[in-house]
Amino acid sequence: MASHIVGYPRMGPKRELKFALESFWDGKSSAEELQKVATDLRSSIWMQMADAGIKFIPSNTFSYYDQVLDTTAMLGAVPPRYGWNGGEIGFDVYFSMARGNASVPAMEMTKWFDTNYHYIVPELGPDVKYSYASHKAVDEYKEAKALGIETVPVIVGPVSYLLLSKPAKGVEKSFSLLSLIDKILPVYKEVVAELKAAGARWIQFDEPKLVMDLDAHELQAFTHAYSELEATLSGVHVLIETYFADVPAEAYKTLTSLKGVSGFGFDLIRGTKTLDLIKGGFPSGKFLFAGVVDGRNIWANDLAASLDTLCTLEAIVGKDNVVVSTSCSLLHTAVDLSNEPKLDKEIKSWLAFAAQKVLEVNALAKALAGHRDEAFFSSNALAHASRKSSPRVINEAVQAAAAALKGSDHRRKTNVSARLDAQQKRLNLPILSTTTIGSFPQTQDLRRVRREYKAKKISEYDYVNSIKEEINKVVKIQEELDIDVLVHGEPERNDMVEYFGEQLSGFAFTANGWVQSYGSRCVKPPIIYGDVSRPKAMTVFWSSMAQSMTTRPMKGMLTGPVTILNWSFVRNDQPRHETCYQIALAIKDEVEDLEKAGITVIQIDEAALREGLPLRKSEHAFYLDWAVHSFRITNCSVQDTTQIHTHMCYSNFNDIIHSIINMDADVITIENSRSDEKLLSVFREGVKYGAGIGPGVYDIHSPRIPSTEEIADRIKKMLAVLESHILWVNPDCGLKTRKYSEVKPALSNMVAAAKLLRTELGSDK
Repeated sequence: MASHIVGYPRMGPKRELKFALESFWDGKSSAEELQKVATDLRSSIWMQMADAGIKFIPSNTFSYYDQVLDTTAMLGAVPPRYGWNGGEIGFDVYFSMARGNASVPAMEMTKWFDTNYHYIVPELGPDVKYSYASHKAVDEYKEAKALGIETVPVIVGPVSYLLLSKPAKGVEKSFSLLSLIDKILPVYKEVVAELKAAGARWIQFDEPKLVMDLDAHELQAFTHAYSELEATLSGVHVLIETYFADVPAEAYKTLTSLKGVSGFGFDLIRGTKTLDLIKGGFPSGKFLFAGVVDGRNIWANDLAASLDTLCTLEAIVGKDNVVVSTSCSLLHTAVDLSNEPKLDKEIKSWLAFAAQKVLEVNALAKALAGHRDEAFFSSNALAHASRKSSPRVINEAVQAAAAALKGSDHRRKTNVSARLDAQQKRLNLPILSTTTIGSFPQTQDLRRVRREYKAKKISEYDYVNSIKEEINKVVKIQEELDIDVLVHGEPERNDMVEYFGEQLSGFAFTANGWVQSYGSRCVKPPIIYGDVSRPKAMTVFWSSMAQSMTTRPMKGMLTGPVTILNWSFVRNDQPRHETCYQIALAIKDEVEDLEKAGITVIQIDEAALREGLPLRKSEHAFYLDWAVHSFRITNCSVQDTTQIHTHMCYSNFNDIIHSIINMDADVITIENSRSDEKLLSVFREGVKYGAGIGPGVYDIHSPRIPSTEEIADRIKKMLAVLESHILWVNPDCGLKTRKYSEVKPALSNMVAAAKLLRTELGSDK
């Protein structure tokens, strides 16, 4: 009975690692105390898998920060700014690379494929000296062995590692990272030799880059690397694991002919096309690790359907050569459903978190070997039947409204320049108008008030008064700073997605469904289980109250449908775009109610639009089409005089700028200051943009307060490529994580910079 888990969440069922890390970083606990928490977490995970009957249990998937950073440490590829002088890499150097320190910045962090996890990007170049500098993979293998548990050490494969890296500062952008393969392979050989000496029988190399669009040169690097490793790998079984999409035909050929490899792992949830490739031929005598249990969602597996797939595969590759596996690491799902006592019983029966997925993998492996657990299978079938027929899932009216969307592309009646003219007559704003992105600092007091209201410790009357006072304070601050378009500061909101999900039907929430985003930061995605609708207005009460406190325009603040979708666990019983259209219709109702209530500027944030972009270029157009369409649905019916803003994070936009223009917002504010102003290069290259645009003029992720001159310089750079009448002046992102002592002087300098340039432009209207 062969069963395998690709990887497992590290944070612990109650985020034990998060709290241990933060305590260590704050100097409140020792390295030994942090290591003790980590050791306990690792051993409990290994024991749990062993008790469940899993044969191939992963080790080295635990990390204090990130698995790619662990590989960087293993290779001794430490950028010189961290002052590392050789020897085993310890916490000081490791965490400096991850988080920066008092004197040098952190390494860059970016999204891990199309997940919401982020990895630390290696900085490589021709002069980096590689040496075996972190023995973590071997140490963890031995640690499990001492507990009597045989594990499969997991290492990021050498080719994916290089393809996930970037040229270090000062290295030519065109430098070929793959040219370093022969420099890093000696370290991989040392690690493998040490694992073999310690008794390892299997080693797993994660090579997820094989699912991307690779050219012949990149594919050749895989062939070369594993030929080079072949002699070292003899005497140990090697699994090459891929995930997140199907493997393209050429890559499949390369992968299945690699030297010295015993098994191949495929994601058969997001990579159903790989099944056809396997049917077309699979190397004889090799093992197929079949990823049939979804590592990226929280739905219970359809065991009967998975068993059918496994039987089909067994007929192709041979009876003992199929290993039941997860589609990818379980890092991307919540930890354990047993920590959800308050979750609705019926909905709970439809779910499986990481701990439950381990049991599903084992149940499928047993069934494939002819030992089917009838009780387990029949309760699974009942849960699926209940989900299919539950009246909570299907809402006929919503289905009909979404179906009626077909055939229109939901554009506003007039073009953007005519709308901007109409809005200017009504709003009468100066050029280089100033605004902020939405949230203001969330103080301890504010969080306490929300917590007490949720726990019914204070009355609704007291709660509303506390929030009203906070809004009033935020409005006064903005008026004193002389900001042009105000926000109410969002004091009533816990999270930009959860706040809306809690007021929409079709959403459920967990108490401990945390998923690691990066380092110690975790997110708790809502679960979209059914058709989405808006029973009543969600934000109108607060926005109207805020507008009544000032004569300046007050922005209504909403989260857009694509962001709500991409930051949730989404139902898997209908296409994602259908769910997105339903959310769009709910937000459309809210936009119309805000407009009726006299709100003249409405911001619909699409922070995560870029995040949902599929891995393969061939799928980009379809995604961008429905994502942008969903945004337009939300505001297609407002009057020309109502100004629609949107906000986006992470400025890797150059490849999707035409889709952004196609969103047809009146004003877009974009995070810009951290990404070396890559964004502005688009406009330098001649892309015509006629709507309002506010590239962030300072970085809110840092406590640093930029000077008036520095901000004015930034604005001047923007004015070199953008017209003054469409340029807005704003920070990068919301201010909720900052302190007032940082926010007030930074905004004061921002307004001063805008006024300075208005004077220079001679039109301070």
